[in-house]
Amino acid sequence: MSSRFAVGALCVIGTVAIWAGWYVAIRFGLTATSLDVQDLAALRFGVAGILMLPVVWRRGLAVERLGWPGLLAVVLGGGAPFALLVGAGLVYAPVSHASALTQGTVPLAVGLLAAIILKERLTLANLMGFALIIAGALVIAGLTLAALASRESIGHAFFVGAAVLWGGYTVALRKARLEGLHAPAIAAVVSLVLYVPIYLVFRGERLLAAPVDDLVIQGVYQGVLTAVVSLVLYSLGVARLGATSAGAFVAFGPVVAALLAIALLGERPKLGDWTGIAVITLGVLLASGTFQQRKRQAT
Repeated sequence: MSSRFAVGALCVIGTVAIWAGWYVAIRFGLTATSLDVQDLAALRFGVAGILMLPVVWRRGLAVERLGWPGLLAVVLGGGAPFALLVGAGLVYAPVSHASALTQGTVPLAVGLLAAIILKERLTLANLMGFALIIAGALVIAGLTLAALASRESIGHAFFVGAAVLWGGYTVALRKARLEGLHAPAIAAVVSLVLYVPIYLVFRGERLLAAPVDDLVIQGVYQGVLTAVVSLVLYSLGVARLGATSAGAFVAFGPVVAALLAIALLGERPKLGDWTGIAVITLGVLLASGTFQQRKRQAT
């Protein structure tokens, strides 16, 4: 194993662990502290927005490359709206559902939006992957009317909505070809400017009343590890492994999230959840073109 591959793999594995842990951190904040969804979003973008401010100061909002619709897509999919939807979903459904239905269905959202907006052609492998993702999502959501009317289904709707926002964010990045931390910096800074002041006016006293330990833990995880460190690691991993190989690692995010939730939160996914996660993971690998790339490399 070359050192280049080893470093790239470690970077992407670190990224996957941080992203999977993000769902666990939110769930922990909602169930074991006095913080709620709005508090966690304020902590994330209050910290990340300040850290990312120099990037936007140097590079601007890139409106000339994104256009106003693209800028809106970046802010919605990478900023406070996305985080609020995921957090709201975790009020109703467990971490295993959150990661599978958000991270797992993003390739489906990206593929469909890219086909419509960027006129990208969908291959047979893409379509087969999308079918598996939908099948896995239905297994997790439950195939009966009773399951669809359950409390968890509210969370599922939030997760799918978050995946659609992230899909729009990804397509906007493809179209504008923004590099590195520029797009997440734009999303974080705009959320800092628009969301955080409104939050402080109407709910700022909640942070003053919260234990300092909870604020520090969530602020560091949400605003530093998730919003900054994971993106740097992922960029380094993609540079060394390539986008396809890095995407193969990311496909196992729902599995990692479920395992972390078992270890840290005591959540026990049902057999149907594990089945759905496995089917979605296979669908993500197909939809991302991982198998075709491996075949071409072997040839």
